Parts: sequence; structure tokens; C-alpha cells
Amino acid sequence: MAATILIADDDAVQRRLVENMVQKCGYEPLVAENGDEAVALLTAADGQTIDAVVLDLVMPGLDGLGVLAKMREAGLNIPVIVQTAHGGIDNVVTAMRAGAQDFVVKPVGFERLQVSLRNALNTSALKGELQRIRHSREGRLTFADIITRSETMAAVLRTAQKAAASSIPVLVEGESGVGKELFARAIHGTSERKSRPFVAVNCGAIPDNLVESILFGHEKGAFTGATERHMGKFVEANGGTLFLDEIGELPLAAQVKLLRALQEGTVEAVGGRKPVKVDVRIVSATNRKLLDLVKRGAFREDLFYRLHVLPLTIPPLRLRREDIPHLLRHFLARFAAEESRTITSISGEAVAYLTQLAWPGNIRQLENTVYRAVVMSESDQLGLPDFPPATGQLVPETDVAHGEPLIIAPSTAPAMVSGSEIPIAPVGHAGSLAMLTATGEVRPLEEMENEIIRFAISHYRGQMSEVARRLKIGRSTLYRKLDEAAADPAEGGTHDAD
Repeated sequence: MAATILIADDDAVQRRLVENMVQKCGYEPLVAENGDEAVALLTAADGQTIDAVVLDLVMPGLDGLGVLAKMREAGLNIPVIVQTAHGGIDNVVTAMRAGAQDFVVKPVGFERLQVSLRNALNTSALKGELQRIRHSREGRLTFADIITRSETMAAVLRTAQKAAASSIPVLVEGESGVGKELFARAIHGTSERKSRPFVAVNCGAIPDNLVESILFGHEKGAFTGATERHMGKFVEANGGTLFLDEIGELPLAAQVKLLRALQEGTVEAVGGRKPVKVDVRIVSATNRKLLDLVKRGAFREDLFYRLHVLPLTIPPLRLRREDIPHLLRHFLARFAAEESRTITSISGEAVAYLTQLAWPGNIRQLENTVYRAVVMSESDQLGLPDFPPATGQLVPETDVAHGEPLIIAPSTAPAMVSGSEIPIAPVGHAGSLAMLTATGEVRPLEEMENEIIRFAISHYRGQMSEVARRLKIGRSTLYRKLDEAAADPAEGGTHDAD
């Protein structure tokens, strides 16, 4: 999913010109005819997420400065590029003081607007990353710090927000690298315990003979090497949240003591003489199916039901591909700043390619892939050549039913449909176009054109602005061709796979 740019202008001609330029830049335009309509779109609770605003300064009714004031009142940190036909220095100063990030004079040129939008989005992404890192270190991370545009993730976030409002035990499930600890920190940062400690423990990284000591503490001299008293993670997290990562790796002996601590609200240190009362909110996480471990006798059933009060399953990245372009932008901004590189963007081809991959390592793998590309790139834009290891390390998504690689060849591209029903499906990395029919005759030009359009829509995963730009045709022309082909079943039928 491309970044969404809100265009607010009362001049229909200027609005259309900017809309065309935004589409040409590869972004999704959203238009408003006046200031009030723009504010309504920006503040809608269930509205479309807006990444940047191109705002006319002079409009009847609520003008550009009024919109900026409304955005400031609502606490919106969306970057704004102000445009006006009056380019006086006073207007520039006033707009900048009101919160605008950039200023362009009508009629703005394509290259000027492209650079301005790119800088605005990169700056916004970098600010978001820095804020996320700061919030994480200070224990103030919230669900607003989680980067997602996926409807699947929206449902998970709603459940997590409800869980954060209570002290109910939460079990975060998901593959390695999906961001389970990020969710745990957001639950803590949104709860009433946010001013108290957040303590994370990786149960899979603790030696079996030290689990009890690390979790519950030990007294001085309790065992060989215990030269001083250690209070343990439960006492350390008292009043706050204890995050037990990889809970399925906890030894059975420690599970018994953990269950007792959860039931009684007390812990007893190794070598201790009396239990210590603790008030801890438990959030646990696992990348394994705990119920399978219970059936095998590797995990206690009573502890499972104590932890599995509110399960929260985070979908893998391959099931929320629309998040990938936004994650790419944030990772690029952060790593370019950290490595002092002047890399400003990722090419459309690279984004389309990376969006198709299955990412078995999920967000962590995507993050490391961008990090490597930033370090190794010799250009100011990341392109396909900057991601060569991805071909070997990342695999196409598999057919769930048969476990076979799912590659949709051009001959099996989605059927041609009308412009309101755009197919989205992963495709192979290359395509071929048959020039002859089965009888050896040259295929009709219109038929080959339709196949090329089907392939492009599939390849760019339904991003129609990108499809039109790559085919070098207008977006209206693209939709017209889709509607014409959809009206002719003979041209829009699917091909049977061999």
C-alpha cells in the first residue's frame, strides 16, 4: 500500500494537477475541496490513514492556516506542504510557524513536489522511529508506535487495547520476529502500570540450573557462587509488568514454582526463609503451540490455562504485506541516519519485489535486509541490485494446502475485471508473453495487451498508480481498458494452469 497524500485545494484545476503529480510519484491521492473537508478527513476516527498533506494556504471559509491550527489542536504530527499563489516571505514565515514543513508556490513543478513529498515522508518516518526508540527505552511505548496499515493487525490491536485496560494475563503468540515484545511493551505502556517497571525475561536463554534464581531471586550463600543477595525478576517488576518471552522453553521444575507464584501472588527466593508478596502483571509470549507441548507433557496444563487467559496472535508479515512499504520507509530513514548515508528512497521495483516475498523471519528479517542494503549501497536510492541475498534467503509464499511454492505465471494471471475489482496476488520474478496461438497464428494485439495489464496488476499487487506509471498510460486509460475487457468475457477469461 502506497503512502496516502491528502490534497486540500478549492481550485479544481490545481487540485487535479497536483493529484496527477502525486499519482505519478507513486503515492495514493486523497482530495478535499476545502479546509473543513480536509479537517474532517484528518480527524476521522475510522478514516483512512494520511501520511502527508498538500495544503492550499488561501481557501474560502477555513483557510490553510486554520487547518494547521486544527491539526495542532488535535495533536496531529502529519507533515504538511503548503502551496499558494502568493509567495511573499510573510506567508512563508507564518505557515512555517503554524507547523508547515515545506512551502511551494503555485503552479508547483513535478520535480519540486516530488522532492518535497519525499523529504516530508522521510522526515516523518525518522521522527517516528526516534520517538519509538525513546518510548521503548522509557517504558512509554503505546499502540500508536506500532507501524501497520493492515486490517488483520487492526483487529489484533483492538483486542490488545482492551487487554491493556485491565490486569488480565496475556499470552502473545506468533512466529519469531513478528514483534511480540513490541506488543508486550505497548500493553504495558498503555496500562495503568506504565509508570512502573517493565521487566523482560527470555526463558529460553536461561540455563536450567539458574531459572529459579533469576526469576525468584536467591539469598547470599544459598548455593556455590551466590556471593550476594539477588532479588529476582518478579520482585524487580513489582507493581509493573513481567514479560516472559519464549515461555514454552521453561523447565518443568520451574513451571511448578511459577504456577505457585501466579496463584498466590508471592515468590520465595532460593535459600529464603519466607515468601515475599508481589504485584505483577504477567504478559508471556511464545513462537510454539503451547497446547501441543501440553499434550506431549512438556508444559503443565494448569500453568497453560493460567497464562492462556487472553491469547493474542500476531499474524506473520506475509499475511499483512500492505505493511511492508511503510516498514521499509521507517527502516530506511533510521538506518540512513544512523549510518550517515544520503539514501532517500527505495525504487518502485524494489518495493514491489520485497512486498512479494514470504519473509520467514518476519519484521526482524526485513529490518536486517534494509540495514544491509543501506550499508552496502553505492547510490542515493536503493534498487533491486541492493537486495541480492533476498533471492536466496527469502522464499516465495507457499501453497498452504500442499506446501508447494506458489508462483503465479503470466499465463495464470487473474482474470481481467472491472476497475472496481482489482486482483491482488503474488507473482514470479519474471514473465513471458506467448506471441503465437496453439495453431501457430499470431495472437491478437488486444489479447496480448490485456494479458500484459493482468500481469502488471498482479506484479504490483493492485497499486494502480504504479501500474499506470510503469505501463506509461494514464490511470483513467487503465481503468477504461479494464472495464472494456471485463465487458468482453472472451478477453477476460482465466487460463487453465498446466
